[in-house]
Amino acid sequence: MDMTNLTGSVVALVTPFKKDGSVDFERLEGLVDFHLANGTDGILVLGTTGESATMTDAEDLAVAECVVQRVAGRVPVIGGSGSNCTGESLRKSLELQKLGVDGLLVISPYYNKSNEEGIFHHLADVMDAVNVPCILYNIPGRTGCSISPANVERLSRHPNAWGIKEASGSISYAADIAHCLSDDFHMMSGNDDMVVPLMSLGAVGVISVWADVAPRTVHDMCASFLAGDVEAARRAQIDNLELIHSLFCEVNPIPVKAALAKMGLLEENYRKPLWPMADDHRERLYAAMRGAGLIG
Repeated sequence: MDMTNLTGSVVALVTPFKKDGSVDFERLEGLVDFHLANGTDGILVLGTTGESATMTDAEDLAVAECVVQRVAGRVPVIGGSGSNCTGESLRKSLELQKLGVDGLLVISPYYNKSNEEGIFHHLADVMDAVNVPCILYNIPGRTGCSISPANVERLSRHPNAWGIKEASGSISYAADIAHCLSDDFHMMSGNDDMVVPLMSLGAVGVISVWADVAPRTVHDMCASFLAGDVEAARRAQIDNLELIHSLFCEVNPIPVKAALAKMGLLEENYRKPLWPMADDHRERLYAAMRGAGLIG
C-alpha cells in the first residue's frame, strides 16, 4: 500500500507471546483486527514495543508476514529493520521488503554509536538498497546517539526517505529539524506525551504505544489537529496524560502488555530480561485505565 500520504496514528504493535515463550499468532491476528476496527492509520511491527531485540530472525520475519497478510493492504505496514550493524540492517530491510511491508523504520546505530559520517552512511546505505519508503528513527535515550540536525537535512533529500520518527523528547530538536519537512519528508512524534506539540511544528501524527490500548482516541486526536480543530486535539492530549505516563512508568513494553492483558487482548508474557511490573505500578496503570474508560 502506498504510504506517501500517511498521517495520523501508527501503532507500535506489541508481539504477543504464549506462556512457553513462542509467538502467539492467533492473538497477533486479533490485535491487527482490533486496530483495523478502531481507526489505526498504520501498523509498525518489530519495533521496541514489539520486543524484536529478543526475537530470532525467523520469528521477526514470521511476525511481519503474519501482519502483512492479515492487514491485506488496508493500512500501511511498516517493518522495524534497525540494527547497530549496518550490514544486518540492510539484510533485514531487504528481507522485510520481500515480504511485502510498505515501509521501513531504520534506527541510528546503538551501542557502537559511530561518528557523524558513519551514522549518515548507516542510514543512507539502507535507503540506497531498498525501493520502499524509509523512516529514520531518532531515539537517543535508547541508542546513546542522536541523528544530528545536519544529518537529518542531508538524509531528508534521499528519494527513499519518507521522514523521521522523532523520539528525543526535545521540542528544541524537533524545531531544529522542522525546516527539513516537506511534502516528501515528514515527521512523526515518537513520544505519546508530545504528539500535539510536535504536530504544531509540522508532524503529521505519531508512532504510538498509547494507540495499542486506545487506538480510536489517538486516531481522533491526530485527525482533529489535521482538520484544524486544535482545541479538541489539545484536550485529548492533556486529558490522557495520566494514562500515557502510566504506560511508561516502567520500561516499554512492560506496562502496555499488562494493560492489553487486562483488556483481554493477550496473555501477559514477556521475553527476558523484561519482567512483570511491580504491584504499585500496576495499581497506577489500572487506575489510569479506569479513568480513561478502558476497563471497568
